[in-house]
Amino acid sequence: MDYGTIQGIITIVVMLTFVGIFAWAYSSRRKDQFDEAANLVFSDDELNKGSGEHK
Repeated sequence: MDYGTIQGIITIVVMLTFVGIFAWAYSSRRKDQFDEAANLVFSDDELNKGSGEHK
């Protein structure tokens, strides 16, 4: 195999990895988990308000 073939294989592997991550991130099965993770910042603030501590 020459350098061009190896470069082409690596390009295809990286492209498939990108498409896989993209599909995983935008899959409807993960929406609830991502929504929960997105709201973790706000739930931490609510916990700290009740204890009187500020970070």
